[in-house]
Formats: sequence, C-alpha cells, structure tokens
Amino acid sequence: MAVSVVMPALEMAQETGKLVSWLKQEGEPVRKGEMLLEVETDKAVVEVEAAGDGILAGVTAKPGDVVQVGRTIAWLVQPGETPPTTASSAVATGRRTDAARISPKARRLAQEKGVDIGRLKGSGPGGEILADDILAAAGSLPPSREASADHRSPGGGGKTSAEPVTTLGRLMAERTTHSWTTVPHFFVTRDIEAGALSAARERMLPAIERSHGVKVTYTDLLVAIVARTLTKHLRLNASWTAEGIVPHEDVNIALAMAVEHAVVTGVIPRADRAAVADIAVRRRDLAERARAGRLQPSDIAGATFSISNLGMFEVDAFTAIIVPPQAAILAVGAIADRVVPVDGTPGVRPMMTMTLSCDHRVVDGATAAEFMRDLAAAIRSPQLQS
Repeated sequence: MAVSVVMPALEMAQETGKLVSWLKQEGEPVRKGEMLLEVETDKAVVEVEAAGDGILAGVTAKPGDVVQVGRTIAWLVQPGETPPTTASSAVATGRRTDAARISPKARRLAQEKGVDIGRLKGSGPGGEILADDILAAAGSLPPSREASADHRSPGGGGKTSAEPVTTLGRLMAERTTHSWTTVPHFFVTRDIEAGALSAARERMLPAIERSHGVKVTYTDLLVAIVARTLTKHLRLNASWTAEGIVPHEDVNIALAMAVEHAVVTGVIPRADRAAVADIAVRRRDLAERARAGRLQPSDIAGATFSISNLGMFEVDAFTAIIVPPQAAILAVGAIADRVVPVDGTPGVRPMMTMTLSCDHRVVDGATAAEFMRDLAAAIRSPQLQS
C-alpha cells in the first residue's frame, strides 16, 4: 500500500515549509527511518525520515519549492504499484508562482504587516522574497539597494565580490531581524558569584564521565538550574500569540549552538526533570548533529526558553535576541575572578554576568527581576541530581 510523503509541521504555527533537497532519487528504494528529504523551517534546515518502506515515486515538489504543511509531495510505493493521484498532490505538482517563492518567515511577516507579496520582487536567490523585503515594503526598513556582483571596498579601493550567504545564515538573519523589529525587548543583568557552580561541576565531572562518557559543562549545569527556576516563574516559560499569552507546562530549553557562519538552536525537552548527566548527553548529541547538518525535527521542536552561553569564548557579557514565540532568552558570560566586596572588605571571587532578554508583552520588569534573583540564589547554592 502506498505511503504518502507530506510536508511536515516541524514548529508551532508553521504553515509552509521549503524543500531544500531530496536525499533519495525518484525510483530509489527507501526503508522506514531512512532520511528522505531536507526541509527548511524558520529555525534550521532539518532532515526528515521516511514514514514507511517503498520506492520513491510521484515526486511533485522540487528543491526550492515552498509547500503547505500537510500537502503530499511524493509517494512510497511497492514494486509495480502506481502512485495514487489525489487532489492535494495534483495541486502541488510543480507549481511555483512568484507569490510562492517566499520564505516561511517572510510569508507570516507579510500577513502581519498586510503586505501584498504578489507585488514584490524578492532579493533572495532566484527572486525569493525574504523577511527584509517584507519589512522594506511595510516601511519598517529602508528598501535595500539592488545587489551587484561587484562592490567597492569600504576604503574605496579595488572591487570585491559579495560573500555568499548560507541557507542557515539567511535563516538566522531573517529570524533575528523579525524578532528585533517586532518584539519589544528589555534587559535585566545580574553579576553572580559562581564558586559553588564550579565546585558542583568538579564534583560531578569524574562520575558522569565514567558512567556516560561525556564531560559535564557549565552549560549543562545552567540548563538544569534555569529549568528548575522556571517552574517557579511561569511567565518566563510562556509565549506571545495572536490569541494572547500561552503558558507551557513543560520546560524545554533551547541551546544556541554555533555552526559555520550561523547559529542554530537544539532543544533539551523537560529539562526541569532531567538529571545533569542526561542533559550533558543530549547537549553533546545535539552539538554533533548541528555541526554535521543532521538535526532532526525533534531536535528543534517545542522550545519554551533559550540559553546562549559565550563564556567559552571569554566574553564577559552580552545581550541576546529573543527567539519568538518564546518570551525570554538568557545570555551567559564567562566565569572569571573579580574583586568584589566580601563581608565589607575587598575579596577575589569567581563571578559571571548574566543578561535576561524579555518580551515586554509577556514579562514585566518586576517579574524578570524576581526570576533573576531566584536564579542567582540557585547558582550560589546548586541542588542538582547528577
């Protein structure tokens, strides 16, 4: 019996997905669980596995096509079987109008801004409409000048060629631009003593490395502490939607991870109930798959709060841009010795700076400050299960 291959929904409120590539050729046998196609969402490019066994047939979507979620784009058939012809697959067959050549993020942004995409000429590859094109049309950004193959160098010297932008780089640019221009950010910063956190890592590291084969990082400890603190501050674990503020029962922490020329996020689900060792294993696996470009749909879905840690790069402090529809993201700086007051006299203590970026539609200043107060207390006295 034929199995339909549909454009999957990989994120909340996702309406369309962009087919990046087929990982199998039409007519090639496919086994259930094998990676079948790559799909671009607002957050990453992910691989999607086959839902059954069969021969790939009746392919109706090409790389670059933007397809509605749930629409059939191919079939997995048995030898000698003919792919079914359905209304949904027939509608999808090779149809690529100018209006369809638009990124999922840009499509939603056009709906929010009331922009008629049929009148736009996209600045992306092949004329694809990007988020910046929508913002320019809506008057949120000045229209960008047409790209040229040659550009003068900033110093007025010789010609230089434009650097190609990767798919992930473009996604990151669209996502951060949309967030920064539509979400009312505000920031709360705390300097926190990290001596107890360092001691907890040193205590846990040998045993977890022996039992699970992974080194515990400060990020792993912070995921556990932040997640447990969020259970007491539900407004920080909520989302802004058109219908209102939606609280989340699960605490799913997204970690910002650097890949070549971009940043992606991988999710640690139900982190408030996870042991540090399990968090460490999940974090390592996510990082490996992200660097290899092999993130799965389950790796990026369902995040309710994000952490971005640049401490390993010796960054003292920074602010991060919120990942909608999340309400907040925590930026973590390096742990370093500083001179601070200790019982009324100068002393040297390991300190770290954390900055919380909040969506003011969901979180007010007092709520953010209370969360940071409790987070600082938890870091100063971590109660963690290895």
